[in-house]
Amino acid sequence: MKFKQFDYYIFIDFSENLIGYSIISYEKMFELLPKITKFTHYKNLRHKKEYLKSMKKRIKRNKILSFFLRYKIKELYNNADIYADVLEFIKKHEKCIIFISIDNRQYKAFNKLVGFVDGKRVIVKKESELIRGTPEYQASLVLDTLLNIERNKQK
Repeated sequence: MKFKQFDYYIFIDFSENLIGYSIISYEKMFELLPKITKFTHYKNLRHKKEYLKSMKKRIKRNKILSFFLRYKIKELYNNADIYADVLEFIKKHEKCIIFISIDNRQYKAFNKLVGFVDGKRVIVKKESELIRGTPEYQASLVLDTLLNIERNKQK
């Protein structure tokens, strides 16, 4: 499998009234991949409750959250807080090549924000541009699942 090497991967996603992000380093990304092969896109599932219950156990058993450098889920109205965290991380790691995946609806505005900090060493992709089966796609499913677990917990 050929892929471009990034120092850090950042995933930003939304689920109804929640927004979240996760940051993972290159080394941890490839330690994590074998543990997340069963993750899938929530909206494509028939048995959603069973999936979330199973993934919640898997996340705990495999200590999935320990692989992330940073991870946060907040109410959607706190999206400025999430963006500030990500932009601060980018600014602190100015010598690193960073990959960012963001929800399609937020892509244009977020891409402009990143341009103010640094547009040369940061690659921002729409979530829909991620190719199924790639490490980036698979890792984005972890955040998607975490958001859906949190959203269902609130109901």
